[in-house]
Amino acid sequence: MTNGFSHSTFAWDFGDGFTHCAYLTNYIMAEQEKKSKISFINANITSIISVALVLLLLGLVALLGCIARSFADQIRENIGFEVVLTDSASTAQINSVKNLLTDAKYVSSVKYISKDEAMQQWQNETGENLIDLFGVNPLAPEFDVNVKAAFESPDSLTVISAKIKKFAAVENVYIHQDVVESVNRNINSAMVVLSVVAAMMMIISFALINNTVRLTVYSRRFIIHTMKLVGAKPSFIRRPFVISNVVNGVIAALLAIVILAAGIYYLLRFEPAVATLLSLSQVWLVFGGMIVLGAALCAAAAAIATNRYISLSYDELFTM
Repeated sequence: MTNGFSHSTFAWDFGDGFTHCAYLTNYIMAEQEKKSKISFINANITSIISVALVLLLLGLVALLGCIARSFADQIRENIGFEVVLTDSASTAQINSVKNLLTDAKYVSSVKYISKDEAMQQWQNETGENLIDLFGVNPLAPEFDVNVKAAFESPDSLTVISAKIKKFAAVENVYIHQDVVESVNRNINSAMVVLSVVAAMMMIISFALINNTVRLTVYSRRFIIHTMKLVGAKPSFIRRPFVISNVVNGVIAALLAIVILAAGIYYLLRFEPAVATLLSLSQVWLVFGGMIVLGAALCAAAAAIATNRYISLSYDELFTM
């Protein structure tokens, strides 16, 4: 008697079922690996975009700092001092003082104002004619001197003034000391505030980048554990994560630079005056700093996150 199938038929059916199970297992593993790769790629893309936004904000703050510094220097250089000459000063003496001021390393610009020009300025500002009032022109010729920002301090101006007063043709040197002190005080206060904001931005940026990078490392935490089981050293485990995140940081910085450069380009088209406050060397310095900062912050965050998962046990990986 038979029960409807032979032994050979049963063996064929069993073998065919085993083949289907093996195929199904391989298919499931392949799908899981594909999903893992897609998840890892998505995590990298998210990380790059997040880091790029943070670096874009830092670059913007840095450029604003450069503009503020240049604007402050322009304000300082527009203060300067006045060198009043004696009425008896000869042409040779006047030229001697002019050459001294022109060649001085602390001077940014020198303008000679004759007696007639001084009178014309007085009339334009006050509407009065001093010649009609006094019968003669009481104003003296003078030099209007603008000083470089690095020398624009009360102490430096006092030393400079003392040297100029030694000339026989110089009657007096007028320094706007109150204005200089007020401007320096306000500018220093503004720079302190900007520095504090920049420092806070750095701390917040590192926290955001660290959190973003930690998520990318989190998705590979079981690979880290597997590498530990086969005897890999922490430095060996850490290296690929640090390198990949450095690459992500550089890519993110380049993306932020492209966006920032486009913004600068359109800003200069609508406000060409900004070019006087922002030099090309400053722009390149900020861009280079963004690349270095992006790579450094991502490397540090990757090292910290990897060390954290290296120190965890297998069971602890499920509770993170």
